[in-house]
Amino acid sequence: MQKKRGRRVVKVILWGLVAVLVLGIGGIVAWSQIGVMPAEKAPLASVRENSAIHVEDAEQGIVMTPADGESEVGLVFIPGAKVDPWAYAPILQSLAEEGVTVVITRPWLNLAFFDLRGLDAFTSAAPDIDDWAIGGHSLGGVRACQLAADTEALVLFGSYCSNDLSDTDLAVLSISGSEDGLSTPEKIAAARDMLPADAEMVEIDGASHASFGDYGPQAGDGEPTITSDDMHAQVAEILDPFLAGIPQG
Repeated sequence: MQKKRGRRVVKVILWGLVAVLVLGIGGIVAWSQIGVMPAEKAPLASVRENSAIHVEDAEQGIVMTPADGESEVGLVFIPGAKVDPWAYAPILQSLAEEGVTVVITRPWLNLAFFDLRGLDAFTSAAPDIDDWAIGGHSLGGVRACQLAADTEALVLFGSYCSNDLSDTDLAVLSISGSEDGLSTPEKIAAARDMLPADAEMVEIDGASHASFGDYGPQAGDGEPTITSDDMHAQVAEILDPFLAGIPQG
């Protein structure tokens, strides 16, 4: 009798643990789908109407290529947490205009740290390209740092690394915003030693955290004093020549 009672207690505990686990996973999944920041319609329309590029909603992500199909360099770009990947198409479209293939990923559960896929899961969108850079915004940049070893260059938008890349020969461009309330200038500076000594560090005056995508204001962010059009132009002026100059094998 005592053994049976003991087994019942063990079963109750086990089922209780299973219930907690299921509820926990369900809660994470639900949270990841609530409050996703959508891409703004007007900037996205400019991408769809851009005759200089081709845009494909592919299995690997949103793929933007030059309309003439000629591309020798690619960029895999990882979105920030709970941001619609399409929100980054407007600020990155100038790259496709200049001959760079851009693959904007769709992180699992809208959170980059849940996405355990390797780089080839995204570069397979353009198998003829040998030279790839990786980049990301915010949490997406943190994940990009973890995948950077297999690339020629790293691009950070309002982000910084949690893993040490200081001893690598990786070409690195870090673009930050003076008004960023999340990846603040202080946080960017504090993580500077995680990057190679020759990393290019550029702060855009007036840019906030959400200035790096077209998805509207973000909780906890600073107030931008730069327009979206100016932001796009400045990022293109900085980013386009950087990617054009990465080593090609």
